[in-house]
Amino acid sequence: MKNRTFRAGKLLVIVFLLISVVFPLASLVLNIQMEDVSKVISAPQFIPMLFNSLLATSIATALSVVIAFGLAWCVNRTNIRYKQVFSILFTIPMLIPSISHGMGLVLLFGDNGLITNFLHINIGLYGYLGIIIGSILYSFPVAFLMLTDIFKYEDYTTYEAAQVLGLSKKQQFFTITLPNMKGTLISVIFATFTMIFTDYGVPLVVGGKIMTLPVYMYREVIGLLDFSKGAIIGVILLIPAFIAFFMDLKNESSGNSSTITRSFQIQKNKKRDIISYFICILTVFLVSLPILAFVILSFVKQYPIDMSFSLANIKEAFQLGVGMYLKNSLAIALVTSLVGICVIYFTAYITARAKRSFTNAALHLIAMVSLAIPGVVLGLCYVIFFEGSLLYGTIAILILVNTIHFFASPYLMAYNSLKKFNENLEDISACMGISKLKMLFDVYIPCTRATIIEMFSYLFVNCMVTISAVSFLANFRNMPLALLIPQFDSQSLIEATAFISVIILLVNSILKLAVYAVKRYTQTLR
Repeated sequence: MKNRTFRAGKLLVIVFLLISVVFPLASLVLNIQMEDVSKVISAPQFIPMLFNSLLATSIATALSVVIAFGLAWCVNRTNIRYKQVFSILFTIPMLIPSISHGMGLVLLFGDNGLITNFLHINIGLYGYLGIIIGSILYSFPVAFLMLTDIFKYEDYTTYEAAQVLGLSKKQQFFTITLPNMKGTLISVIFATFTMIFTDYGVPLVVGGKIMTLPVYMYREVIGLLDFSKGAIIGVILLIPAFIAFFMDLKNESSGNSSTITRSFQIQKNKKRDIISYFICILTVFLVSLPILAFVILSFVKQYPIDMSFSLANIKEAFQLGVGMYLKNSLAIALVTSLVGICVIYFTAYITARAKRSFTNAALHLIAMVSLAIPGVVLGLCYVIFFEGSLLYGTIAILILVNTIHFFASPYLMAYNSLKKFNENLEDISACMGISKLKMLFDVYIPCTRATIIEMFSYLFVNCMVTISAVSFLANFRNMPLALLIPQFDSQSLIEATAFISVIILLVNSILKLAVYAVKRYTQTLR
């Protein structure tokens, strides 16, 4: 009877993923009208838009990965102090929407920017320069987290052998470090490229006359309600994402696991540490500048005419509905996190702990495919598939689209954690008459509490900052707070826009502190 309950739960998960992932993707493809394909591709602006997207994304990806690699090296291969503090500060840009990075650059380096007015130097922000800088700010923290994790798993015995053979530090870097990190670097490059290529927040604000494919798709669907053309651009945006996804799968399957016999030993080097301190402090300063600009503009009367202290803009922001939209965001983030954990963790339990079968393999693939669907494409899929249904236009559809948009990463957290348990546990429990659900609630969940807390944090923070997946589905009543940023920006309410970014940052910072406190508390219970 108890295993019937488990099988019923598994069937519900399969139906859920079919309705929320497979069918919407199929509807996107089926919605394309063949005559529109030739119109879009042969349009005079298509090739320039594709070129703009590829050029800006390639440059930003290269710079972002190099910066992230340098910061990860500074944190893991030097003797600098406060490494944990630096690591946290590097990831602050993840706590605000991508469009806020564009707004921050405008506030600092725009024609009337704070630094532009102070130094009387106009850097020509709007265009490629703005898109590249904003994309780096938006993407390098993710690359940093991926790279800093892999540094911890290098075996020092290889380096000792290299020292005995007389290899210099430079030779060790190119013959040991880079080859060891080849797989992770490929994953990081593809993940960063996909993030930047499919983002419309940064180029929407600082792109100027440079039009990218996501911005074109956003304007066609939101402004002109042309779903067919939007679907065509959506499929094009899926191409690099799916290439990245399958390359990552191939890279993962062909990778070899190694055992660390000795952790990395960092030698004393004052010159190296001083340079690393300088790089880390400079990065924190540059990352903090947009946030500082948001704070300053939130409390001035009228930028840039009257910079005197005032709370008028904050009052105006709440009169325009910031309070209501903040409640929407908190409700969406909280419910998505709680519901998402239940669905995602149970899915990971099925695929990680159940016996291998075609159904489980298909379930794992569908769960992973959500990683390759850009938010802006997923939002359009939901518009096409769910339009006219009871879900459409409600807050429930925003919760659903966010759950799927951010499904893959917490799924992998749970999947990897559950895979670490002895593979014979299920056979032993079956012999003892212990049901699968009892094993789930009495063994796996208590032992993976830290992973579950991280899953909650990931879902909550991303729900607070996302604008891509929900932009096509939100209306006046259910709109989350982050979507007010492009709306206020179009109305030139820059002070209110800055205040919204500060609110989102504060909420996510409080959540991160709460998660840290809960993790510390759970560790004391062991």
